[in-house]
Amino acid sequence: MRKIILRSLQAVGVKDVTEAADGAEAVALFAPGKFDLVLTDWNMPGKTGLEVLKDIRAQDAKVPVIMVTTEAEKSRILEAIQAGVTDYLVKPFQPDALREKLEKHGC
Repeated sequence: MRKIILRSLQAVGVKDVTEAADGAEAVALFAPGKFDLVLTDWNMPGKTGLEVLKDIRAQDAKVPVIMVTTEAEKSRILEAIQAGVTDYLVKPFQPDALREKLEKHGC
């Protein structure tokens, strides 16, 4: 899934990307002010996307965080909203859908 997201980012013109192998690495790489946007998958090894979101929000309340997911359960969506998710991108998606989300959040 990471490779698909990377290709989609390249297709919409995003060149500066930091990739993490899992949720724990994503949190370790994150630093406030270092990133314009965070894309995280809901289901990852190490830490879930929700755990990553909560860890990022503990450090930075403002960076846009978009959750990439197949999860459409209302309870999970509400949980992510309460944790501070900025937006969702539902898999499978086309590069244009990603571009719209990026533009919507100023990236």
